[in-house]
Amino acid sequence: MTDRPASLPLPGAAPPGLRLYAVGDVHGCRAHLRRLLARIAEDAACAGGARVRLIFLGDYVDRGPDSAGVLDDVLRLAQDGLPGVGPVELVTLKGNHEDFMLRFLAGDEAVTASWLFNGGGAQTLESYDVEPPGLDLDPADAARARAALNAALPDAHRRFLEGLTVSHRAGGYFFAHAGVRPGVPLDRQEAEDLMWIRKPFLESAADFGAVVVHGHTPVERVEERANRIGLDTGAVYGGRLTAACFWGTERRYLDVSF
Repeated sequence: MTDRPASLPLPGAAPPGLRLYAVGDVHGCRAHLRRLLARIAEDAACAGGARVRLIFLGDYVDRGPDSAGVLDDVLRLAQDGLPGVGPVELVTLKGNHEDFMLRFLAGDEAVTASWLFNGGGAQTLESYDVEPPGLDLDPADAARARAALNAALPDAHRRFLEGLTVSHRAGGYFFAHAGVRPGVPLDRQEAEDLMWIRKPFLESAADFGAVVVHGHTPVERVEERANRIGLDTGAVYGGRLTAACFWGTERRYLDVSF
């Protein structure tokens, strides 16, 4: 575990009296999430009476070993708050992997193969004790897995997934899973871009009107640019799970690994 002071001055500031924590892509890494939440709780306990807002950037599920457990822990956080801190303001954003999962549950056959075998959906099925289809993806086997997941998914998990939002603005920061479409005002961004965009956003030096805090594209270390901060540090690939803390015009990063 490390605390790394930020090195690059960025525009933007958190709203007065508010301490913001943004958590990168969890991807079923429940053990990482629990350790990071403990670090955040320890840090937030020193917030000096400031309100605490915890923002998840999406991609709770897929690829890692316990997507179902991650959703349980986020729901528990919404109910009980952080240990030693109490209730927190919780913002849960929708990532492309939640989009994948919901479309699979709804019967969208166009995403079935890509979610199961490229997106890590097979591991999500296993976390709900559902046997994934075989690699030949027989249609009847895929339908069986879909029906089994729909039956196994707790109502609270379904409501959580269906209730996710695609962006959040706080002071000089704008939070989205993947990023934003350059040249489009923040209040007119399309959900598809907010969950899925890569190259046009990542390669842009444009002023987006706020510092965009995002995940989606794994990097070895937090990626800081004048217009964005990338927080997906590849926990599911053997990297770290990272949270950014913003208060006033200050920021720093908390991360954990195994």
